[in-house]
Amino acid sequence: MDNFAAAEKAKNFPHAPGVYLMKNDEGRVIYIGKAKDLRKRTASYFTEAATLDRRTMHLVKEIRDIDYIQTESEVDAILLEARMIKDLLPYYNRLLKDGKSFPYIQIYYREEFPRVEVTREPKSQGVKLYGPYISPVRGALVVMQKIFKFRICAQPIHSDDPKIRFVRPCLLASIGQCTAPCCGRVSREDYRKQIHQLQRFLDGDKKQLLEELQSDMQEAGKNLRFEEAAEIRDQIYALQKLNDHGDLETHVQPEVFQMDPKRGLVGLQKVLHLHELPRVIEGVDIAHLQGEATVASLVQFIDGVPFKSGYKRYRIVGVRGVDDFASIAEVVYRRLSRLKEERKKLPDIFLIDGGKGQLHAAEKAAYRAGVKIGTELKALVSLAKRDEELYVLGQEEPLRLSRHAYSLRLLQYVRDEAHRFAQHYHHLLRGKGMYGFKENRNPRKKNREKKKEKDADNDN
Repeated sequence: MDNFAAAEKAKNFPHAPGVYLMKNDEGRVIYIGKAKDLRKRTASYFTEAATLDRRTMHLVKEIRDIDYIQTESEVDAILLEARMIKDLLPYYNRLLKDGKSFPYIQIYYREEFPRVEVTREPKSQGVKLYGPYISPVRGALVVMQKIFKFRICAQPIHSDDPKIRFVRPCLLASIGQCTAPCCGRVSREDYRKQIHQLQRFLDGDKKQLLEELQSDMQEAGKNLRFEEAAEIRDQIYALQKLNDHGDLETHVQPEVFQMDPKRGLVGLQKVLHLHELPRVIEGVDIAHLQGEATVASLVQFIDGVPFKSGYKRYRIVGVRGVDDFASIAEVVYRRLSRLKEERKKLPDIFLIDGGKGQLHAAEKAAYRAGVKIGTELKALVSLAKRDEELYVLGQEEPLRLSRHAYSLRLLQYVRDEAHRFAQHYHHLLRGKGMYGFKENRNPRKKNREKKKEKDADNDN
């Protein structure tokens, strides 16, 4: 009966995909999960079976409240769940606490004989990427290699190398999983046809291949070759699961891509037409949940890397309800006016999360704080997440930087770090009972929370 209120609340959740957050009697998030159907999934925790299940019995006993964030798709929910677990590290979440990112399939298309690999740290250039995937990929890659016979080794291969005919192929060639370009058994043209077929498959042209595998499975079953039929069944399942992945443009994970801060700053100097190389970038983001407890974060990067001592957190006090424009204006004004008042140097680039509307709200706040944009503040820009368009004051149309540009990667890093910091602070406040802080019964936890507040340099 202790979680009766949470169970009743869950009955009003939508039949839609999303992420749910379970909290204990202190309002702390103790578990984060994702769901294809929020109402059905959360209802399963408030049953007798859940109280008896060894995996959930301890969690269920502690649930006192539950919230949700609705998403557009199940893939969005899974990716959001992973990000929030990394940010909040709830006690009952185990699988994603190690901070791992999602895997990509990477094809080195610039090589004469392109190799294929699964990676969590994809390259920014010279590769064709597929992902991020939210299901195990390595098993599927083995199946695909049996079919398309591509190489996975990193050995440099050149068709004009006179020594190539003396090379001894590896075991994969012997068992028919690679056409062995390393020893000249396949021409460059024929090998590239294999890679092209693989790309067609990864681009969605799977129907014919899956039909052939279905036929082979049925044939094996009819002839009582049950182990073979089961193996083919597992192959089909692995290939079908490849459909469950994020769109590279929408769900790109900037933090897993290799990035050179120095080159990012040089790129920004060129893109924003700055006279000097920028050194200090500050980014702002807003966070709220269903219009409650609106907060903001400010992160500071120096020479392209995070400077944690410069991070600040704000509670929005002059805005009612959900109003991102007004919230951004409040934070920008408070930050810039404080710097002016204390006669401190302003950042070279001030980055706002959002589009043209958010940028103009920040511009008005900067002028109200008495800041001259272009001189005191070198650049005020905003980055819209949907299409990753960069809005710059004085330019009607947004800049569409290359997805591989170091300048864009650096701005994405700043923007995503601001988002992470804002979400963390938002849930910290909610865990304390919104703006009315609940007394922490555990002295050790209370001391840790005080230290967090002090370390964060909370600006109220």
